[in-house]
Amino acid sequence: MKKSHILAIAVIAVAIGLIMSTVGDASVYVSFREARERAADGNLTKVHVVGRLPRDGQKNIMGLEYNPTLDPNYFAFTLVDTNRIAQRVIYFNPKPQDFDKSEQVVITGAMRNDVFVADKILLKCPSKYVEKDIKGATASR
Repeated sequence: MKKSHILAIAVIAVAIGLIMSTVGDASVYVSFREARERAADGNLTKVHVVGRLPRDGQKNIMGLEYNPTLDPNYFAFTLVDTNRIAQRVIYFNPKPQDFDKSEQVVITGAMRNDVFVADKILLKCPSKYVEKDIKGATASR
């Protein structure tokens, strides 16, 4: 075999190794029901859950628990997933900025007992473009 063939095989082997190592860290999007089932089966891999924050008549978030003077690294809230299942979520970090303004939340973590322990929180904030602004805009030529 030529040295170039051996080098090409080595590069391919390294690429396959890198791909296989990242596949193990990939998590899937599930509902809270599926996350509970996975935890009951002993599967503690991380998952993504998409949901909305329940709000009262004045648009205030219900079930929010955060007291930075008592414990700045404990933030708990209720999230309602796409199947309308409400679940208590605990995040052992400070409350994310603009959490109160978010329309949709994506959390990454796993079920532990009766709560979902989140490692990451991604926020989808309201669009800065209002529909009436888009209708009034014209394309320049």
